[in-house]
Amino acid sequence: MAIITLGANAITALPAGVGGKVLQVVQASTSTYAESSSTTYADTGLSVTITPTSTSNKIYIVGTQADCFKSNGNSSNSIHLRLLRDTTEILYIADRALLTVTTIENMNNIGFNYLDAPSTTSAITYKTQFHNHTSVNRVTVQQQNDGTSTITAMEIA
Repeated sequence: MAIITLGANAITALPAGVGGKVLQVVQASTSTYAESSSTTYADTGLSVTITPTSTSNKIYIVGTQADCFKSNGNSSNSIHLRLLRDTTEILYIADRALLTVTTIENMNNIGFNYLDAPSTTSAITYKTQFHNHTSVNRVTVQQQNDGTSTITAMEIA
């Protein structure tokens, strides 16, 4: 039996039915501090825009919301996070009541991922929003000086 070694350049096509290809990757980040004591959603400052090349392609979103934090003084505080495609919620990321104590609590990072099928070739903006479960005290994101949130959008054929 002969062993044949081929380099990656020798492969010109994948067999039918084998997964898709990544056509483009767009990444964004923010380390800008944001806080909310409101029960209304507000932008975290984390967003990325991608323009699909075909309506049949999917967009895979992966990200990390950094340094999510609950202030002290209210055990019913909780941070709610969501992912939007333009103005439509597509993923409810977190509803974290944290601990049921009245102390400062740092949740560190919250990761998320989502495979979207937007069926468009127009530019799409994906972003995260957050709010406080109660209107008492506050919740924050990018709370630390080195807290950088990231989001990556990948177009998959």
